[in-house]
Amino acid sequence: MEKSLGEDLILPQVENENVNAYQYSPLSLAYLGDSVMDLMVKSYFVVNVNKQTYKYHKDVTHIVNAVNQSAFVDSIMDELKEDELDIYKRGRNANAHSKAKNATRSEYRKATGLEALYGYLYLKNELDRLKYFTDKMIEDYLDKNN
Repeated sequence: MEKSLGEDLILPQVENENVNAYQYSPLSLAYLGDSVMDLMVKSYFVVNVNKQTYKYHKDVTHIVNAVNQSAFVDSIMDELKEDELDIYKRGRNANAHSKAKNATRSEYRKATGLEALYGYLYLKNELDRLKYFTDKMIEDYLDKNN
């Protein structure tokens, strides 16, 4: 993939590099991570692709839906560091009281784990890691759909 989020992405900085993942519930991390992921994917398309907003929405929703997130997390499991894997598992195993409209329970749980990982990386200010995963997720989607 020749395009990426690059240095143009601006996310609000979190001042705490010593994030203790256990001070946050996994669902709180997932709640935050869902927004971070959505913003990063939207930023990629707005910065790199000029199209109508409904077409942005179509691409973004296909990328950030639970089914795609579940497939993506399977592809990066070997790349996760020990702390990242722990956070992913905590998010995946959390008892969410909601469910996805178009995903199985297993897919939804994996997606929640990925979102928890995004929330954790954001709080740790690991933007390069977030950009790497987001670029890879977008690349995987574009390879399958172009």
